Amino acid sequence: MRDERLFPLFAGLDTLSGVGPKLLPVLQRLCGGNTVWDLLLHLPDRWIDRRMRAHFDETVPGEIATVRGDVIAHHAPYNDRSPYRIQLGDDTGFLTLSYFRADPRWLKSQFPIGASRIVSGRVEDYKGERQITHPDFVVDPAKNEPPPEVEPIYPLSAGLTNRRVHVFALQALGLVPDGLPEWSDPHLVRQRGWPGFREALTILHAPTRYDEDEFARARERLAYDEAVARASAFSLARAARKARRAPVIRADAEAERQLIRALPYTPTGAQRRATDEIRKDLASGAPMRRLLQGDVGAGKTLVAAFAAVEAAASGFQSAFMAPTEVLARQQFDTLDSLLSPLGYTVAVLSGRDRGSARESTLMALADGTIQIVTGTHALFQEAVSFRNLGLIIVDEQHRFGVTDRMRLVGKSDSPHMLVMSATPIPRTLAQAVHGDLDVSILDEKPPGRKPVETRAIPDTRLEEVIEAIGRALKRGERAFWVCPRVDADEDDSSAVARHAALQDELRIRVGLVHGRLRPAEKDAALEDFRSGKTRVLVATTVIEVGVDVPEATIMVIERAEGFGLAQLHQLRGRVGRGERASYCILLYRPPLGEAAHQRLDTLRRTEDGFEIAEADFRLRGAGDVLGVRQAGATEYRVLDMARHSELLEIAGRDADAVIAADPRLKGERANALRIARELLTPRVTIDSDAGS
Repeated sequence: MRDERLFPLFAGLDTLSGVGPKLLPVLQRLCGGNTVWDLLLHLPDRWIDRRMRAHFDETVPGEIATVRGDVIAHHAPYNDRSPYRIQLGDDTGFLTLSYFRADPRWLKSQFPIGASRIVSGRVEDYKGERQITHPDFVVDPAKNEPPPEVEPIYPLSAGLTNRRVHVFALQALGLVPDGLPEWSDPHLVRQRGWPGFREALTILHAPTRYDEDEFARARERLAYDEAVARASAFSLARAARKARRAPVIRADAEAERQLIRALPYTPTGAQRRATDEIRKDLASGAPMRRLLQGDVGAGKTLVAAFAAVEAAASGFQSAFMAPTEVLARQQFDTLDSLLSPLGYTVAVLSGRDRGSARESTLMALADGTIQIVTGTHALFQEAVSFRNLGLIIVDEQHRFGVTDRMRLVGKSDSPHMLVMSATPIPRTLAQAVHGDLDVSILDEKPPGRKPVETRAIPDTRLEEVIEAIGRALKRGERAFWVCPRVDADEDDSSAVARHAALQDELRIRVGLVHGRLRPAEKDAALEDFRSGKTRVLVATTVIEVGVDVPEATIMVIERAEGFGLAQLHQLRGRVGRGERASYCILLYRPPLGEAAHQRLDTLRRTEDGFEIAEADFRLRGAGDVLGVRQAGATEYRVLDMARHSELLEIAGRDADAVIAADPRLKGERANALRIARELLTPRVTIDSDAGS
């Protein structure tokens, strides 16, 4: 039950005075929610200092200033394009107010000659004189209503002015209850000089003085509140999960030795470490929820295969879920060739399967004949049942929602779950994104994986690149060509236009795949390229993850300056998977901006996905690096992961300590954290069963 003191904050925005049916959807879009509390979390992003300057000569062009002067003269415009000018004076000089297309009668009534006026706005230098064009505030000092000393400035959307949003925010602020318990560590609050929770909101929305340090401390306070609320939710999810029972899958040394002997190479140290961590989870009796995070080509599938072999040796089935038909069948090919010779039964199930073949697979899953199955969303359809599902492995886990994973979990009684991702997350973000998961990282690549030579080339040399692809095709190689968009008028860098141009120049059949194709068409285009029916594939970023074609040796990325670093790295990972030397060509349109230059230079310099992710994080921030919402985990409203990453680590330790010391959540601090979670955890539930 929600604490009744919070009820006013979770009232609808239309309970605020002045928010009617027309304005309500506009305000909802602005603050990303429906409640008064959502509006309060829509914080100002800057504040304007409108403290009164003593004299005109204290103003600086380019800055906002508030001054007082006497009206000296009016100057009508010379023509329709020139402004109406009003001259103010004080004992240090003059200031001109400029108004374009204003009613002269109204201006004369607002600025009578000889009257004193307080004005506030941006000061400009116009022909050596101070000028303010269309002042933000004009006040008669006799009315004793000066402009605010400090004005919060909010991010806005069409249909709303800053003053209107501020009026609504002040109403909302009045609904924040007094006397809420302190949920953040009191020692940390004192050490950092943070204000209380309600005071922090007041400093940001209704400041009485301009103090940048105070604004920063108030925002940092709220950022930590958000971090510790989320961390405590993660900690509770982990504790609840460990209290449940799950299949006990014990290590089978002989099964492991057989698999190692069948490999053409020795597993890396990172693969061994990850396998050991997974082995302990499987034998613990509590449901495993582990993320296996590894760079492109780091060998995640082999680690997952070890886990599946352990499960099979203990009499349990394993289900590998992939986001697309092509990836599911690709995964089946890999596992079947590796595990079938060792006596394991591997199958694939996808939406393409029909008739007797599908029925046969379903029956074999139900009676336990199939030990390991790979598949798409088809795995969690109602018709699918397992005899003894003990392990779920989700590949490219960010492509699936919490509900998808829950439906597969529901096929058994508390199965173990391993989720895999080839998208390296900066270590500074790991706690924020995967706080409810245990994490294993593969930071080595198997021996023999050739580096990909990366070159940045201006698109003025396009013909040379096409000629090089033609030579590679004669050597039996294949090439990807990635474009930034599907189609665009008069833009030959679109996939549709480039596909037509390459077919014309290379005189071969060229494949085309993009997000607007139906799933079956997309899968067919990818399968044609994988099988060699087409040897050049033009694509958008739909081929960013998972497509494995060892014969592909060239990756061309057109308009590479427009892609993020992590995305470029993932695309590059589609080549370099075979025995031949491979190349990634970054075709850019000059001149390059500084940020684009840094991105391309970083990619040329390193293939370390974690180093690249950190660089991308510094350049673009968390949201763009991740690219997709991690089931609500990254939806921070206040915390900025670039500025506040240190707070995530502190909050994680703090929340774990509170819950470990008070597992029944009876103490003051635990109860206070419950209120923080109600306010500051995302609308998407953090569910330990889903591994979300």
